[in-house]
Amino acid sequence: MIGFGRIERYVIGHLVLGVITALAVISAVVVLIQFVELTSQVGTRADVGPDSIFELTLLRVPSIIQILLPICFLFGGIGAFVVMNRRSELVAMRAAGVSAWRFILPSAGVSLLLGVFAVGGLNPLAAALSARFEMQRARIMENYLGDQPKDIWLRQGDDTTQIVIHAKARDMAKGLVTLRGVSLFIYEKNAKGAPEFRRRLEAGEATLMPGFWRLKDVREATAGDSSIRSETLSIRSTLDQEAAMERLASPEAIAFWRLPRAIHLTEQAGFSASGYRLRFQQLLATPLLFAAMAILAAAFSMRLTRLGGLAGLAGAGVALGFILFFFNQFSGALAKADIIPLFAAAWAPAVVALLAGVSLLCYTEDG
Repeated sequence: MIGFGRIERYVIGHLVLGVITALAVISAVVVLIQFVELTSQVGTRADVGPDSIFELTLLRVPSIIQILLPICFLFGGIGAFVVMNRRSELVAMRAAGVSAWRFILPSAGVSLLLGVFAVGGLNPLAAALSARFEMQRARIMENYLGDQPKDIWLRQGDDTTQIVIHAKARDMAKGLVTLRGVSLFIYEKNAKGAPEFRRRLEAGEATLMPGFWRLKDVREATAGDSSIRSETLSIRSTLDQEAAMERLASPEAIAFWRLPRAIHLTEQAGFSASGYRLRFQQLLATPLLFAAMAILAAAFSMRLTRLGGLAGLAGAGVALGFILFFFNQFSGALAKADIIPLFAAAWAPAVVALLAGVSLLCYTEDG
């Protein structure tokens, strides 16, 4: 807080404390809900104890908390400003000639910096834990066929070759990607750049090694020729372990710093990277969303206590927070369906929240 005066540091301290308190309460609720949900999903279908389910819960919670962080900033900010308002501290500051903008803008700036830290530091940790959650959950449920995906598709390629990989099951234990019941469709690009089918490989198992796929129990078929069987076969791969795991994982399980590479590899293989692009833009907009929530919190808490209606106004701010949260989720769903542009879906909630907070604050402070 270098460069801030005593008033700014005091308000920022209360804001940070309010956010931490809201984060602790919401985290406790999320842990409880996730534990109950995983118990019903996993505990009734696999032979696991409460300790394993609690471990899965702790792996899953950080990614959910990251989604709810803007709500934490809004609730924590409203709580902090309402407490200072009821103590008449905000009244004393404004009576002394201190404009509300003097301590609200630094609070928004600190929220922006915390958003940068959340994206650059906490997001990779949450993504790593989310990826580990998916692997451990798949390992626990590997004998429960009803919970396994029916089809797994991967695609890899370069300037000359495209390989479409289909598998019936996967195993990502010990950091290795292993596919079972595998079919590989190999295409080569002709002089016009169009892919032409060359051969098909059927394998009982395919393990991704550095630079190649190691196939076992292979049957190779080429158009016009009889099939050839072999115990093992190696096929060059443009994927590494992390890239393959990212393809098999959800966009939320990929760290912010690895999203550009995941987008590049996905598009190089001929797949749509809209989910990764949307996630990347949403993370870029997160710091602005945190700052907007801090401004909204102040705007809904600045009403003088003696005028009454402070509780109702704070409640309206909480309701608006839920509306913005669902608006954010709804915008993402529209973008995934290609109804609205990805950029608009990612940045619209932050911009709307910022404009609403600034407008209400201008009306409250400047009339």
